[in-house]
Amino acid sequence: MAEEIQVQPDTIVAISTPPGRGGIGIVRLSGAEAVAIAQQMLAKVTMEHARSRFTHVLDPRDGTTHVDDAVVTAFLAPHSYTGDDVVEIAAHGSPVVLAMLVDRALTLGARLAAAGEFTQRAFLAGRIDLTQAEAVHDLIAAQTLDQARVAAQQLGGAMSRRVAPAKEQLLHLIAFLEAGMDFASGELDDVDVVPPAQIEGEIALTRAPLEVLAASFVHGALLRQGAALALVGLPNAGKSSLFNRLLERNRAIVTPIAGTTRDTVEESLSLGGIPIRLIDTAGLRHEQERIDEAEQQGVARSREALADADLVLFLHDATQTLTEEERRLMASVGERPHLLVENKIDLLAGEDGKADSSTALRDDRDSHVLHVSALTGVGLEELRAAILRALHAEGALADAGALNNVRQREAVTATIAALDAASVANENGLPHELILVDLHNALRALDSLTGATTADDILGRIFSTFCIGK
Repeated sequence: MAEEIQVQPDTIVAISTPPGRGGIGIVRLSGAEAVAIAQQMLAKVTMEHARSRFTHVLDPRDGTTHVDDAVVTAFLAPHSYTGDDVVEIAAHGSPVVLAMLVDRALTLGARLAAAGEFTQRAFLAGRIDLTQAEAVHDLIAAQTLDQARVAAQQLGGAMSRRVAPAKEQLLHLIAFLEAGMDFASGELDDVDVVPPAQIEGEIALTRAPLEVLAASFVHGALLRQGAALALVGLPNAGKSSLFNRLLERNRAIVTPIAGTTRDTVEESLSLGGIPIRLIDTAGLRHEQERIDEAEQQGVARSREALADADLVLFLHDATQTLTEEERRLMASVGERPHLLVENKIDLLAGEDGKADSSTALRDDRDSHVLHVSALTGVGLEELRAAILRALHAEGALADAGALNNVRQREAVTATIAALDAASVANENGLPHELILVDLHNALRALDSLTGATTADDILGRIFSTFCIGK
């Protein structure tokens, strides 16, 4: 159990800023000897909690020569990120100087921090819970502003606040049943035995918000992990042009020659706050059509992208009739999420670019067709909105405290399963001792969400994904 693990007494050190040269570079120390080690590395400076001091970095060869200017800030235990003494030395971002500071700290008794060890110490010291620790990683890895905003909400304890009422309800039920058992055994004389109907009502009250929380995983995971969107179709359908238009820059090569794209081209963009991995594919020709080896490999990769994509945009040239090959390609999508898009409507004679379309792009599953012009941008807003609807992204950003990874979802689903088992035991008239076994299982599963009962190996897997220095 996490609360039984003690923070290690040794002092750790790491560079906390990204590799390379920059205006500022920060070396961070945490542990019982952090202040003493830092004072030996710097010109004489007084360490006060949450106060920054200007000082000089000393040359370790003689201990007196100034190598660099620095600003040092101390955060003294227990009022620091890790719960230990923490010292941050902000020098100029020279890799040589930063490496020298780390080497000097190691010589003075510190050791190199493992990936995520500063945040792991914060968790073990009770400064943050496990969902907040995961939010630190999500905030650092955020690719969109909305991802950063939601991660900041989680870091502020949104998940813990959302779970708290259900946990309080569960604890209340456990206490009721245990008190009733004590009464039945003659230990208490002023507590009524809890009737089955009341037990069922209490379980239902506990379960209801957890069902809503479990359902939030769809939106939370989408915002955290994003989605892959593949543009597929025959050669010269305008996939690369639409790819560039969605990115709002010229990334893929566009020419009138069919088969220009011979490999998948991928780029990232934010759509409604959702990170999208946009994939431009080579034109999918008939398998027996003669093409050179390079294009064959491109077509093979296109089919792989089609199979792996979360959403497929099937493009058709609105000036051409629908071919049998296109019908086969549409059928190969199966029941997977897809959108049918007629491109090049600017070349049609109709005033709105639709009336004189020479084909009816339809299938039996979805008769709605989007009409766009990658050249002029007509229909692009409708396409973006349709993509978000197809990904079920509506409301994804408004769900504060949503589950956003598999570990969190499994903790909640295990809690619900244990509550269901308790409900069945109650319906079958089993003794309260057996009902309490399931309720305590539910409590342990719920506690694992925030880390109160998380095993050491799970902690190791979580924090190993962090960067060094955080």
